[in-house]
Amino acid sequence: MTRPKTAFAAGPVLVVAGLAGLALLLTSGRYAGGFDELYFLVAGRDHLSWGYFDQPPLVPALAAAMDAVAPGSLVALRLPVTLAAAGGVVVTALIARELGGGRGAQVMAAACYATSGIVIVSHWLATYALDPFLWTVLTWLLVRWTRTRRDGLLVWAGVVTAVSLETKFLIPALWAAVLLAALWLGPRELLSRPKLWLGAAIAAAVTVPTLLWQATHGWPYTHMGDVVAAEFPGYGGWVRDALLSAGVGVGVLALGYGMWRLLRSPELRPYRYLGVAVLLVGVAVLATQGRAYYVMGLYAVPFAAAATELTRRNLVGWWKAVAWPAFALSAVVTLVALPVWPASARTSYGPFTLGSTFAQGELPQQELAKAIGQAYAALPPETRARTVVYAEIYPFAAVTEFYGGQRVYSGHRGYWYFGPPPESADAVLFAGFDPGSLRPYFAHETQVAEGLLWVFDGRTAPWARIWPDLRRE
Repeated sequence: MTRPKTAFAAGPVLVVAGLAGLALLLTSGRYAGGFDELYFLVAGRDHLSWGYFDQPPLVPALAAAMDAVAPGSLVALRLPVTLAAAGGVVVTALIARELGGGRGAQVMAAACYATSGIVIVSHWLATYALDPFLWTVLTWLLVRWTRTRRDGLLVWAGVVTAVSLETKFLIPALWAAVLLAALWLGPRELLSRPKLWLGAAIAAAVTVPTLLWQATHGWPYTHMGDVVAAEFPGYGGWVRDALLSAGVGVGVLALGYGMWRLLRSPELRPYRYLGVAVLLVGVAVLATQGRAYYVMGLYAVPFAAAATELTRRNLVGWWKAVAWPAFALSAVVTLVALPVWPASARTSYGPFTLGSTFAQGELPQQELAKAIGQAYAALPPETRARTVVYAEIYPFAAVTEFYGGQRVYSGHRGYWYFGPPPESADAVLFAGFDPGSLRPYFAHETQVAEGLLWVFDGRTAPWARIWPDLRRE
């Protein structure tokens, strides 16, 4: 392809990215830590490893690094995904530029990304907030290679893939779809480029330590499919969530129109394989009952295609007068979905979710951690010295460690791999709903808080014997 480059609309695109980043930055201190990001923090800070039950090591390592810089700061903890969200806005505009989009197309593409669900979930430091940025960068590199045939871009694609594989193990699905679509529709020469396979070798080499951890621990990540499938909302619910995650407003429309133009437009014919790849990944995730947010990294190319096609088609003169207010409304919908509200505010107005929903999940967990800490502190000193805290599920364990400052044990998911209590601990403060898992191994049981906290004393077996039985997924 020799399509001439258009100038990058740096000023307005950076303004859009800056506004999205600023909204996240100003709200990132609210309301409290999410249980997933606190789990990542505990994993990276206290159990840094090449792998974990439910994710590769990058996000836990990032969490640990940010906490080392500013201990206890949610703003610092969430800064990497704030920057990733803003970066995704810029890269989406760059994709529009590669497709031939001018200034208006680039700004519209950037605005679609900035008003999508990607920005909302970027309130939390999590794998599902960081990985969409990496997928967006990868698709930009592929779009740019398609236009320029500069094979060095494929090496960088391998580097980005390597980083993504340290975040989640999903990106091979994107590559499989891209290569199948390219083999079918072209450019078939993509598969014969040596630098593509050099990039693949880089990605594979970087991933070896993580794969070795998985292999030596029985490939625990393979069990995540069953965990995720158990939470599947149904096919209709999945499609609804995947579409609305593109943005309640222009995002959904841009996703649909962009896919249609990718598959039908003569001007976008060289990039049609990427449109087919988007469909293939979406179908694969749906068929395997994956989570809807797995496809958020696919939105950038349809957003860019929609914006580019809209601005170069001979539409009626008043369409811009409609488009920009629609974008403004979408921006408002996105902003109010962030934690800009008092924690006590209502959580929705009709179909529109407010950011106070974050408080409904974060603050009760914080209070739970305080209650567990108070119950532990209230134990007689001689009892407390030989008592450990055990949480039934990993969210309870993570928030208690973060807010309570004491080591917590759990057999749930990744926490089981952090190991059992010391043999010197012959009593347990249990936090959860069903203490039956511990009951067979202790002589005495006392309920501390109805339906939530129990003290077990008089351990009857070594922890080495008990621990394998406590593993839960």
